[in-house]
Amino acid sequence: QGQEKLSCNPKKENGTRVVLCELGNPMKAGAQITVDLELSVSGLEDMGDAITFHLQLRSKNSPSPSNASVTVTVPVEAEAEMELRGTSLPATTVLPTSWHRVERRRLEDHGIKVEHVYECHNKGPGTVSGVTLSLAVPHQLGDHVLLYLLELGTEGGMNCSHHPALNPAQV
Repeated sequence: QGQEKLSCNPKKENGTRVVLCELGNPMKAGAQITVDLELSVSGLEDMGDAITFHLQLRSKNSPSPSNASVTVTVPVEAEAEMELRGTSLPATTVLPTSWHRVERRRLEDHGIKVEHVYECHNKGPGTVSGVTLSLAVPHQLGDHVLLYLLELGTEGGMNCSHHPALNPAQV
């Protein structure tokens, strides 16, 4: 007849997380009720395609194993939008038409330093894990060095695997 907000309490029962909601006491014989449950569940990133809930109606008056039970499977769809931003410092570089190799080991003797910075941003709404960014850098043109890769680094708790052509002359 009217709408009431249920009081629900989470607890553990037999190693399973249970949410117990009291529907009313006493309830008249033959009473019919409709319950809408809205659940907020976090940490579903690694749950797969669906999550299953087991719903059971229990009466304190008749603890019978035949209490009504139903299984509900809800599809899980994780949503997160990733954005990749990048900059080069300096933005423009003009190289001479001929470059002479120098045996000294100062950075300035080997060319102009160009730094590339890439930022991977999660625009949400969900969290992400296991993201892989593969970056291909053209470091050679035939047998000639095009870009000499000095170092590769990360910030923010990410792992980085280094390319075997990284700083081969140990400049």
